[in-house]
Amino acid sequence: MNGVAGGGGTIPPRDPETLTALCLRRLLPLLVVAYVVSFVDRTNIALAKSHLQTDLGISAAAYGLGAGLFFLTYALTEVPSNMVMHRVGARRWITRIMVSWGVISGLMAVVQGPTSFYVLRMLLGVAEAGLFPGVMLYLTYWFGAEHRARASGLFLLGVCLANVISGPLGGALLEMNGVLGLRGWQWLFILEAVPALVVAAVIWRRLPDRPRDAPWLTAEEAAGIERRISRQQLEAAPSHEGLGRALLGPQSLLTIGVYFCHQIAIYTVTFFLPGIIGGWGHLSPLSIGSLTALPWLASTAGAVFALRGRRTPLQARRVLVAGLLIMASGMLVASERQPALALLGFCISASMFFVVQALIFTYPASRLSGPRLAIGLAFTNSCGLLGGFTGPTIMGRIEQQTGSATGGLIAMTILLVVAAGLASRLRPVST
Repeated sequence: MNGVAGGGGTIPPRDPETLTALCLRRLLPLLVVAYVVSFVDRTNIALAKSHLQTDLGISAAAYGLGAGLFFLTYALTEVPSNMVMHRVGARRWITRIMVSWGVISGLMAVVQGPTSFYVLRMLLGVAEAGLFPGVMLYLTYWFGAEHRARASGLFLLGVCLANVISGPLGGALLEMNGVLGLRGWQWLFILEAVPALVVAAVIWRRLPDRPRDAPWLTAEEAAGIERRISRQQLEAAPSHEGLGRALLGPQSLLTIGVYFCHQIAIYTVTFFLPGIIGGWGHLSPLSIGSLTALPWLASTAGAVFALRGRRTPLQARRVLVAGLLIMASGMLVASERQPALALLGFCISASMFFVVQALIFTYPASRLSGPRLAIGLAFTNSCGLLGGFTGPTIMGRIEQQTGSATGGLIAMTILLVVAAGLASRLRPVST
């Protein structure tokens, strides 16, 4: 029962910083694990790319389109998904999301050709829609603006860990080729779908919807957190601003533009890095997977160290702009044909992937509250994620026409410089 300690004594009141640390410890590990699983299931086709081409005749262009179609349906269904989560609660809705995407991810093992590949990728996008913006919304129930970038950055460690884990794991699963008459890529999809169902059961039992539902907070502490968040949102969000202007005003469009360019870059790397590494020589699937993990280790380090502590709005914007320029410089280095130099470039760029993403999502949260915040976060993510459709699609076409990823990486460099220019004009309402 909230408010009662073991032995019958009342829990002494804890200060806000202690409560913030407690909430981070209690919530983030479970959310990070969920995001690890989701990212593994949406991106494992990167390791299966060459096998799908060989076994099913899926071309580079068809692969790029299929990789991107996930984001198209994901983006189209995010806003309604986040609205439902705001009404029914995170525990129920995230559980539903994980069960449905786990089933569909496993069905990728029965792909027969481009058409079924496209259909299942689109269904996976619908199934998973709402997880990321839903968690971004969920964090606003628990953390004030001064701590939100850190909480978001820790959550985004799930992507880093997913790519660190999925490379070697996927490479090992691909080497199960022939076991029980199945191809290695079929084992990859089947076995990597199981954790989604397991984690869904844990979320159903362990994730509190709001502070008032957390058994590890006293009633007074939970009420204090909710009052503080509510007061901060009322002070930050201008009540006279309509939803249309909040979503399509100049600052919102700048945020969307920055995020769109960022997502083009990040998902181009996600879906094409294993193939680029595979073109460097005769490497085993396990070796390719292990090398693929290195940039994501760099992204983990960046997210951990660059998002520590509080920042003023001006400092946050400077870090955002600098992060985008570092990403651009890394992409330019990665376009070199010398493998060691290219891998270094990918590591440089990846070190800022989630520093940038965590800071981007502090902007809509500084202007909106309540149901408008649910819609605003999902709308920003939906528009930005169209970059996840655009990037792999364009990259696949460039690779098919030129036989090289160099042109695509140079295009990513230019886009990231443009994004840095847009980010320099962002003006948050608060931090």
